[in-house]
Amino acid sequence: MLHFTLNNQNKIPSLGLGTYKITKPSDVDNAIESALKNNFTLIDTAEIYANEQEIGNSLKKFGAKRYNLFITSKVWNSEQGYETTLRSFERTLKKLQTDYLDLYLIHWPKEKSTMLETWRAMEKLYNDGRVKNIGVSNFHVHHLEQLFKTATVIPAVNQIELHPYLTQKSLTEFCKKNDIVVEAWSPIAKGSVANDSLLQEIGKKHNKTAVQVVLRWHIQRGLIAIPKSTNTSRITQSIDIFDFELSADEMNQICGLNKNMRVGPDPDNFNF
Repeated sequence: MLHFTLNNQNKIPSLGLGTYKITKPSDVDNAIESALKNNFTLIDTAEIYANEQEIGNSLKKFGAKRYNLFITSKVWNSEQGYETTLRSFERTLKKLQTDYLDLYLIHWPKEKSTMLETWRAMEKLYNDGRVKNIGVSNFHVHHLEQLFKTATVIPAVNQIELHPYLTQKSLTEFCKKNDIVVEAWSPIAKGSVANDSLLQEIGKKHNKTAVQVVLRWHIQRGLIAIPKSTNTSRITQSIDIFDFELSADEMNQICGLNKNMRVGPDPDNFNF
């Protein structure tokens, strides 16, 4: 598994397991067991996903060694603020049955005052050693610029919707310039890339699926991808992307698929 280096010199896996909407205990068990068998160590969850307890149970059930894992969670919008973020974090640790997180994120940008107080709490958790790395999710450039004005710790990660139909070029360039690693949620656009003729054609050249091509595209761009699945064969396929390389021309062709199409909410226009 390839790892990227964060701005504090910590390492993060380039590929992880997304768990959004995986709440049924048997589904969580299947996803976690398959992930562990395939050497996935990055497990991404959030308080709002309502599966932290189930993930904690599954990791314990299948004997996962904590030091081998990279566990991410996120503070939800209604819990943002200084004290509420700290309380939310404690609940997350209890459910996941761990005494620290590898990465803790602000899930969505809120109004400036709340966001800055939330980040102050994140910095405390980081400085106290309760979290190895802190970051944000769904932040546009202007959200990051607001944060920079008072932050004493620069986010290590910005987790955003990103796939061939939404390449987010200007945002990813801004993050790179400021030494923030970008992590892609919905990296395969809810599976829609599987039916893309260009991606299928490129896949045939490498004896890979369209989905594998896209995951490889993410990693070659220096992006972390966290595809979601409970299907054992798909999880196995997802990690089988380190034995080939896309050419510069193929990379550019895939980037050319961009149409600024979102499958999720715009961080400048959401109501939750």
